[in-house]
Amino acid sequence: MTLIKSISGIRGIIGGRPGHSLTPADIVKFTTGFALWVKKNSAKTNPVICVGRDARISGDMVNRIVCGTLTACGCHVIDAGLATTPTVEMAVITTGAQGGIIITASHNPAQWNALKLLTSAGEFLSDAQGREMLVLSENASVSYVPVSELGTITNDDSFLQRHIDAILALPAVQKDLIARQGLIVAVDAVNSVGGIAVPALLKALGVKKVIELNCIPDGQFAHNPEPLAENLSGLSQLVKNNNAHVGFAVDPDVDRLAIICEDGSMFGEEYTLVAVADYILSVSKGNTVSNLSSTRALRDVTEKYGCSCSFAAVGEINVVQMMKETVAVIGGEGNGGVIYPPLHYGRDALVGIALFLSHLAINGLPVSRLRRKYPDYFISKNKLELAQNISVEEIFLAIEKEYAAYTLNRSDGLRIDMPGEWIHLRRSNTEPIIRIYAESSTPEKAGMLAQQIINCIKRLL
Repeated sequence: MTLIKSISGIRGIIGGRPGHSLTPADIVKFTTGFALWVKKNSAKTNPVICVGRDARISGDMVNRIVCGTLTACGCHVIDAGLATTPTVEMAVITTGAQGGIIITASHNPAQWNALKLLTSAGEFLSDAQGREMLVLSENASVSYVPVSELGTITNDDSFLQRHIDAILALPAVQKDLIARQGLIVAVDAVNSVGGIAVPALLKALGVKKVIELNCIPDGQFAHNPEPLAENLSGLSQLVKNNNAHVGFAVDPDVDRLAIICEDGSMFGEEYTLVAVADYILSVSKGNTVSNLSSTRALRDVTEKYGCSCSFAAVGEINVVQMMKETVAVIGGEGNGGVIYPPLHYGRDALVGIALFLSHLAINGLPVSRLRRKYPDYFISKNKLELAQNISVEEIFLAIEKEYAAYTLNRSDGLRIDMPGEWIHLRRSNTEPIIRIYAESSTPEKAGMLAQQIINCIKRLL
């Protein structure tokens, strides 16, 4: 089955049979459920919902169905057209809309698409809100509005510029200092909406020269769209060949940021947040938050400033909720997601770029030397398939007993913190597997740590 309903929305492969993949029938069903949820929670008969999409091939088709369904439910639609996820999140906030839908499958390949659902705060639905929306989606007796009560569609392509203007207005963004550096920056936007947004931001920041790779927003992904090292060899070579100071890669909806050093080496997706947090803490001390599967380097950097770092359950909304609880000044996820509260509570590669370039300009170091300021940690990512009748909870309880001497966290599966390293075990919501992440000071140690747990589970089985 390639239709997945999770905390991050509804995603699936385009085509196929209803209920098994993301078909027009499924798009109508879940858009209707969301419209009913917005009406119920806003107490408005004709709520306003912002809609935007990335540039993938199916985006226009899905957008037409989403917007038509919303108007059939009596909702007024503000259609932002091609827009990044953080841009739509900010559009919801600035327009006072009652909700938002972003049509994007994020880092998934081109055959996928999805509906990311936003509250009136421009944030993803919580687990409880998502479950409530899914119940409403299954309402077989739903009644659409008569012709006299149909909603309207307003097209507005101004939100990217508003987003960029808001970033430039942030006190932490050193626009003038960045402009004085004479920077050459290379960009790989995987032929999605980042091809519009990232060059526009860089030019607004005064970057001397922007070298574009895969920046035509036609949805023809030139490589696997996830911004990982193995997919960015072209950008790495482009940086070296053009003597660029830095390279930036984003995923199709621009909420993840990967950085390439001037020598073509990877800065490391886990270290995007670490570097930005280092900069923010240097100008505004406070707490930080990431998720349980992210590097402990963030904790090291945070504690350097005498502040506290917390780790939330995996999922952007969980990180956001903990950031609010701990009044964090910066947060995000180790996949290159930066959340900066003075702008908005959402992963935002655009503000990540602006803050990183500010950090770079103030330090005056080549990117590779800036990276060497931070401790080296390496994460090993594994998964273990289980028989359908295996109780994952019983496995976790048994492992708890074996590792009782260490610090344990059960807020999202099981995380075991040891001196200088950690292990995180999570059950999959869609497959009979356990995901096993381990971090240590070398790749070999991280791999051995993960294998140790895998052997332990096999022994228990």
